[in-house]
Amino acid sequence: MKHHPTKYQPKGVTILHEDRDIIVVEKPGGLLTIGTERDKIRTAHTILNEYVRKGDPRSRNRVYIVHRLDRETSGILIFARSEAAKTFLQGQWQETDKRYLTVVHGSLTQKTGTISSYLAENSAFTVYSTPDQTAGKLSRTEYTVLKEVKGFSLLEIKLLTGRKHQIRVHLSEQGHPVVGDKKYGKGNDAFATLALHARSISFTHPVNGRRMFFETGVPEFFTRLIGTIEVPAADMTHG
Repeated sequence: MKHHPTKYQPKGVTILHEDRDIIVVEKPGGLLTIGTERDKIRTAHTILNEYVRKGDPRSRNRVYIVHRLDRETSGILIFARSEAAKTFLQGQWQETDKRYLTVVHGSLTQKTGTISSYLAENSAFTVYSTPDQTAGKLSRTEYTVLKEVKGFSLLEIKLLTGRKHQIRVHLSEQGHPVVGDKKYGKGNDAFATLALHARSISFTHPVNGRRMFFETGVPEFFTRLIGTIEVPAADMTHG
């Protein structure tokens, strides 16, 4: 689905699609999705709020958070332009097909599989798996190895649940942390960029009911790590 914005692009994110109900953007690594009480800096959320207000601070236009990407993760984010659109998209989240690309350390014994665990978060904001089903939330990550080269593996991830830091924790606990992951990775990881990219998303439009599909290119950092990448097209026929 191609979209050629005639209006200016907001500085800091790339708009892939815009209509009266939703805005779909590509977020670079290093940009927060939304600020916290501790982080009142420029975020994807503030950039798009400024964009829809078109310079008028009194404008009541705003965007609504549907989901988040970690600060270091690049890729596709959907924002809603109304409370109703946000509620619809979040209600459809299990039927939303979310694919990621990641480069991890090492070679996985099983080339396809699903990692399942109950994820909890401690007081230091570190996420971990727990056997206690009452303490954690069931989290499932489906993966396929696409390419292996000199100590790295390229994986396509299908996110079956969307918990905080889920992909990073699941892969780290398998002994294959994401390249550049300072929080869950190896202490000797020399890479400054996190090799995790939200590559494609398929969802039902909140108003017209059409199935929408968006896909981005492969980050240049990934090709530097593992060379040319042939990624199969995502299956758009189901959520």
